[in-house]
Amino acid sequence: MATHLTDTLQVEGMLRSSSEPAVTRSLRRRPGVLAADTNAVSQTATVTYDPSQTSLEELSGWVRECGYHCEGRSVPDHVCDPMSDSHSRPPADGPQDAMGHGEHGGGHHGGMSMAAMARDMRNRFVAAAVLSVPILLFSPIGREVLGFTAATPFGLRDDVLSLLLSLPVIFYSAWIFYDGAWRALRARTLDMMVLVAVAVSAGWLYSLGVTLTGGGEVFYEAATVLTAFVLLGHWFEMRARGGANDAIRSLLQLAPPMAVVLRGPDRQEQVEVPTAEVVVGDVVLVRPGAKIPVDGVVVHGESEVDESMVTGESLPVAKSEGSDVIGASVNTTGTLRVRASKVGSDTALAQIVAMVQEAQNSKAPGQRLADRAAFWLVLVALVGGALTFGVWFAAGAGVEMALLFAITVVVITCPDALGLATPTAIMVGSGLGARRGVLFKNATALETSARIDTAVMDKTGTLTLGRPEVTDVVVIGLAEPDVLRLVAAVERESEHPLAGAVVAYAEGRGVPSAVAADFRNVPGHGAVATVEGRRVLVGNRRLMAAQGVELGELAAHRDDLSASGRTAVLVAVDGAAVAVVAMADAVRPSAAAAVAALHEAGVQVVMLTGDNEQTARRIGDQLGIDTVIAEVLPGDKAAEVSRLQGAGRRVAMVGDGVNDAPALAQADLGVAIGAGTDVAIETADVVLMRSDPLDVATALRIGRGTLRKMRQNLGWAIGYNAIALPIAAGVFEPAFGLVLRPEIAALSMSGSSVLVAVNALLLKRLRLPEPADAVRAGSRPVTEAR
Repeated sequence: MATHLTDTLQVEGMLRSSSEPAVTRSLRRRPGVLAADTNAVSQTATVTYDPSQTSLEELSGWVRECGYHCEGRSVPDHVCDPMSDSHSRPPADGPQDAMGHGEHGGGHHGGMSMAAMARDMRNRFVAAAVLSVPILLFSPIGREVLGFTAATPFGLRDDVLSLLLSLPVIFYSAWIFYDGAWRALRARTLDMMVLVAVAVSAGWLYSLGVTLTGGGEVFYEAATVLTAFVLLGHWFEMRARGGANDAIRSLLQLAPPMAVVLRGPDRQEQVEVPTAEVVVGDVVLVRPGAKIPVDGVVVHGESEVDESMVTGESLPVAKSEGSDVIGASVNTTGTLRVRASKVGSDTALAQIVAMVQEAQNSKAPGQRLADRAAFWLVLVALVGGALTFGVWFAAGAGVEMALLFAITVVVITCPDALGLATPTAIMVGSGLGARRGVLFKNATALETSARIDTAVMDKTGTLTLGRPEVTDVVVIGLAEPDVLRLVAAVERESEHPLAGAVVAYAEGRGVPSAVAADFRNVPGHGAVATVEGRRVLVGNRRLMAAQGVELGELAAHRDDLSASGRTAVLVAVDGAAVAVVAMADAVRPSAAAAVAALHEAGVQVVMLTGDNEQTARRIGDQLGIDTVIAEVLPGDKAAEVSRLQGAGRRVAMVGDGVNDAPALAQADLGVAIGAGTDVAIETADVVLMRSDPLDVATALRIGRGTLRKMRQNLGWAIGYNAIALPIAAGVFEPAFGLVLRPEIAALSMSGSSVLVAVNALLLKRLRLPEPADAVRAGSRPVTEAR
């Protein structure tokens, strides 16, 4: 079976979403390419290909044939900040020219960063705007409408002066449109550059012909002002797109550029090196207030580490020898020595950046439809312009008026707003999630999350912490501290999962430690040991019966605790029952708040667990869960999700374990708790880095907000063209005298694109559940039978 690879290439020079079709079509028709998509907002091309038929270098070469700068490297391995002048990846192989292009880096914006492209666009706009002012004043509009009466310099005719002033506009400012149009036509596609090139050329060439022949009205001002306004729209749009990349840029800035590595035989020599040069096994020194450069394990020292910038966890986390630490987190108090375990693209931060980029570079189902519509809209614009000219010319309006209407139709029907409608919203939405520790793997997951109406949540490890805690201690005949000292001494020798809970409970109450002798584990029953000369039994009813211990009144307490779903452990000292210790799995502090937030969003909550019905019901009732499905075998979880889907529900499955992976794959949206297993995280569509169930509601709210912005943008883009096209074509001119000049159409079209981008950026103001809610929503541990 052939192996297929998917790589994302940085394609520099795609000015707008209308630039995408040229690259996409060029790649899709190449041998070995199975799928290709481009994204002008992130300046990337994602390609799925057969490596036996083609390679990254060939893919990059085909992109360069379209006139764009592209290196033969995959973006995830060499992350590039699209709004930065300095890229973190090394320069392309081969000679570089003065503009930073490689030998294949054609195009006026090939090899430029987005910031450099924005500055170049600004310069072209300024040149066009400055020269357009005198052209407009010496035009028929300036003379007849504005009343401008100044004489032309050197006695030149108005049209000759306008021609001379327009030359820099056409051959400098507007040249990017001709260059882009040529790329599109070479790729056998139509885009916005073709439309603008046609509109500007039609007005300017007609005027040139009139000037050379010496008769008729000229439209130099229409061509130059049109160029200025379209460039202005480009410039504003690029700045807005830069705002959409804030998440990636802030993530890239988290990692410290330098690290202090301990070298020498005794690791006492401190050497400062670039973080990129740290290798697995190096021991790095992290002083208080410094950032941890790489993922690793603490080998010496104690401190508290602020991981909020990576995981979203609001409180510092205590670290000591053996603790895992995350690169880019901040060491707050003590000095740590950390052995590097993951470096470069393997670190948690790099994986987060890669996942966010993958989401931003992918396309939602709605975007693919919009892309196809945009291509046909360009064709409609060109055909519509030709028809408009023909109709008005046939109606006797004259060449000048017919040409004005035709140019206006071509300009105003540009589908740029349609192409920007969804990718800008996706970039902002996925970036917003990343800042809150909610990672969407692709645009489809982001869109799907908006339609979820049922959240199925695993219990252990998702709603609960997955570890037992002591909830009750009932003592008869002895003081509670004495009983705890004896029980803890026995449990310190045990490896049973419940033993650690008892020891932690005793230590938390300051009970002095004791030493157990003659420890013996009794499988399935408990443990026996001698502590301070006394024979201590810790275990279940079967152990007590086998040792001839009568429970007496403790039997009723044991039954009551067991009936409430707790795990009851009996204690006997020197043959007499003295205590029962009850334990239960601890509910996550934010679990109740998470369920309430989902209910507020109109989402039904289902708890799915393998525990017994009684325990599950108790937890479900305390958290306010709608439906509890208990005693489900691991292999049957996916079937339960499928059953809900069969009832017409759109299901999100939230889990953390290996046994949750099939259900995560079956669900419409798989959500993995970040602290869960690698299998669960790999299978899921969304990863919650903070391991907080409250972030399920955050993910769904971000999805709904993103989809709302996508719909608003698409509605505006489609509605704008539907309304503007008949006005541009002069349909209302005979009855109302309503005429739209090309330059005004250009301003309107560019304003529409900027509006779409700005509307997407407003998603950053989306109200999300506060992380502090998780702290305020604390509750006592809920019971669990084991």
